[in-house]
Amino acid sequence: MNTFDHQRYQPAPAVPVQQRQWPDRTLTQAPRWASVDLRDGNQALLEPMNVAQKRRLWALLVKLGFKEIEVGFPSASQPDYDFVRWLIEEDQIPDDVTVQVLVQARKELIDRTYEALKGVKRAVVHVYNSTSTIQRERVFNKDRAGITEIAVQGARWVMEGAAQHPEVEWTFQYSPESFTGTEMDYAVEISNAVIDVWQPTPERKCIINLPATVEMTTPNIFADQVEYFVTHVNKRDSLIISVHTHNDRGCAVAAAELAVLAGADRVEGTLLGNGERTGNMDIVTMAMNLYSQGIDPELDLSNPDEIVEVYTECTRLPVHPRHPWVGELVYTAFSGSHQDAIQKCLHRQQQDEHWQVAYLPIDPKDIGRDYQAVIRVNSQSGKGGMSFVLERDFGLHLPRWLQTELAPIVQRASEERGAEINSSEIHRLLMDYFAKTTDPVELRGYRITRADSEQVEADLIIAGQPRTIHGEGEGAISAFTQGWRNATGEALNVVDYSEHAIGEGSDAQAVAYVHLNVGGQRVSGIAFDNDTVSASLNAIISALNRSGTVASVAA
Repeated sequence: MNTFDHQRYQPAPAVPVQQRQWPDRTLTQAPRWASVDLRDGNQALLEPMNVAQKRRLWALLVKLGFKEIEVGFPSASQPDYDFVRWLIEEDQIPDDVTVQVLVQARKELIDRTYEALKGVKRAVVHVYNSTSTIQRERVFNKDRAGITEIAVQGARWVMEGAAQHPEVEWTFQYSPESFTGTEMDYAVEISNAVIDVWQPTPERKCIINLPATVEMTTPNIFADQVEYFVTHVNKRDSLIISVHTHNDRGCAVAAAELAVLAGADRVEGTLLGNGERTGNMDIVTMAMNLYSQGIDPELDLSNPDEIVEVYTECTRLPVHPRHPWVGELVYTAFSGSHQDAIQKCLHRQQQDEHWQVAYLPIDPKDIGRDYQAVIRVNSQSGKGGMSFVLERDFGLHLPRWLQTELAPIVQRASEERGAEINSSEIHRLLMDYFAKTTDPVELRGYRITRADSEQVEADLIIAGQPRTIHGEGEGAISAFTQGWRNATGEALNVVDYSEHAIGEGSDAQAVAYVHLNVGGQRVSGIAFDNDTVSASLNAIISALNRSGTVASVAA
């Protein structure tokens, strides 16, 4: 018997859209973005973010330009409640940013939500209940009328809670959760019932959010669902239509883009697609898609290395090297014909014309990538042989990015000699070029304390002058880079990092490799020490010393 039986499943039903309009429309501007990293993204993590991580991610979201940020489910989570209180009591919410909180349609939870929001200037209260056929019949055992009563009562409680705080600028948001599994006429019916309670106006709109809680259809059917909804719902001019797509079929970005064509005004998602199961809609990808079409994404994504650094530190999730737009390898051509085409196009590209370079949909320099990473010689055997002898004779396991940077140095030295270059000479080149731990910056000592986060105090010599820097982060590396930024004002992001031991037992030595972005320049460094933290910090210092930027900092 064949257990891989497609007949167990049925296709999604067609949506009765007459003379659909969305296929003839073109995206011309960015939607309203709403980040749900701190709630929807956080709940999907194996290890939810701690306080320090939430604060760092919040700071990044604000820096990137998000104006609506869902900050938690304060009525269901004490850490979320405490984080909301920190934002309000410590005045961490900029005047142009609106926080959003999630709550189920339950009276005690709604009351607790308003308690958490006490003192806020402006907020979105997002209430939801499940509406799909499966949820109604198999989870709640209620008919349409019973589910609608849950939504209506929740809407009343939300409005009553807001009435007790008239000084706050409230926005109400309702989600018929599992919208994609809900009959479209019922999705409209239950939303209209909520709208009847809230009575929004064109001057004081409410948000109706349409979640693809589970992505069940092709993007075109989701677009039909959205267009059906926006053309049948009441008081459309008083509504902000939002979508929240998930990536179960790998089409969350496409579904969100088509939903905007179909009439959605607002898109909820997360940085780099973190979320339950296969993830949420990736705002970075969708925003960069718009950017590549000459549309202002209204988010500052010019420093993806920083985004990746904060994302990986806060979520403990990796970013695939082939991730759209920001992966480490997405602008790298290994094929000789690709390299030739790119090189010729770059040579002919003029400053005053639109970007026209084969294989590169945008200029990598726009997001801090240099052309050195784009044109890379595809001599795998050369890099492979070089890394093999370093591992065999010196116990070094060079990461791929360092192999790539060392390979042309070795090749040039070999060509100048006109002869074979041995492992000792390769090792000398590695040390001469990448291990620069004393000039102009030298580490003289460090101290680490640990609380909610790690704090590093490092004693340095910078261009002959003693200086102590202080930083805080999730580890010694992030704390040190923060301390450097605090002390010097110089942007410093760790693009990649690797370490391992050389030898075994008490005589083992640690070697650390670091790849930094220093003010937009990619630079690598390595260091050795019996102490792994010292090796890590000295690897950063090696990269700094190689960058050539320290002289201006010292001055």
